[in-house]
Amino acid sequence: RGEERRQAAQVQVASPQQEKMVFTKFVEVGRVCVINYGKDVDKLCVIINVVDVNRVLVDGPHSLTGVSRHVINIKRITLTDLKVDIGMHATVKSIKKAFEKDDILNKFKEEPEGKRISKQQRNSAMNDFDRFKLKYALKKKGEAVKKKLAELRK
Repeated sequence: RGEERRQAAQVQVASPQQEKMVFTKFVEVGRVCVINYGKDVDKLCVIINVVDVNRVLVDGPHSLTGVSRHVINIKRITLTDLKVDIGMHATVKSIKKAFEKDDILNKFKEEPEGKRISKQQRNSAMNDFDRFKLKYALKKKGEAVKKKLAELRK
């Protein structure tokens, strides 16, 4: 019976492909995040230091993103794929230089989260007439697509 268990254990050994890390976004110094709760909602920040298991020290810098240096709960941030090369407790000047060097703001606008935020801001800036024009344009576009599909089916 012991021999059967050893053979079963040998079969379940992970291959190199299965050993690949599942997670790619880690809470680490230099990780760019989006604040998803509070007064700075939908603003970019960078993790400067990990305080403990639940909290991190973040900074914007304020001149670029509008986020000042403060401690925030990890549940209130969303990690992005972006990372800047800064040291622990980096100065505002070095963070700003790293942001501009890596072109973080433009890279973030190309990510799905950045596109969602910009679309949300654009829609919230619309007035009633703008929403009506958008609805009317989408209706006309749908009619044109239906008409073209009907022609292609014939």
